[in-house]
Amino acid sequence: MPVQREGPGAPEWVVPSASVETSSSLPVGGHSAHRGKAEDKEWIPFTKLGRLVKDLKIKSLEEIYLFSLPIEESEIIDFFLGVSLKNEVLKIMPVQKQTHAGQGPAIRGAIILAKLSIVPAQRGYWGNKIGKPHTVPCKVTGRCGSVLVRLIPAPRGTGTVSAPGPKKLLLMAGIDDFCQGLHCHLGQFH
Repeated sequence: MPVQREGPGAPEWVVPSASVETSSSLPVGGHSAHRGKAEDKEWIPFTKLGRLVKDLKIKSLEEIYLFSLPIEESEIIDFFLGVSLKNEVLKIMPVQKQTHAGQGPAIRGAIILAKLSIVPAQRGYWGNKIGKPHTVPCKVTGRCGSVLVRLIPAPRGTGTVSAPGPKKLLLMAGIDDFCQGLHCHLGQFH
């Protein structure tokens, strides 16, 4: 049985940039009421991990990430984080002609993709370990497509020195102080 970590070193959970705001017409579960689908339909897991979660054999998301188990059902995230999930629009970019039929499935698909992409976010200190962790633990570099982002730890009170996109994402993860260093081709990451 893995050890439960709580307190300053415990990981926080962050939803990556695929999250969208759903407060307008679609609930977080993804089904709209006017289409006749039940909101509180019982979850029937189709993976072994889903069955273990539903039978309460796995008690936290940390156990899943400790053993690097792939999460293939968005209902697993709903089971553990349910009401604590927060959705926010980062950027809306129209790609093609918008039709009424294509809008709902696209939003639901983005929500499911965001739930499957949740990862633990490590937080740390800059200098003395006073209070709660407030910044990234070390210099971190991440790359996705043509975007390269480097986060640098910052002293308490610095705030977020970054573009609006990464700023929203890291504030949702609980990282209050950081500097954004190197960035290349940020045309898709504003």
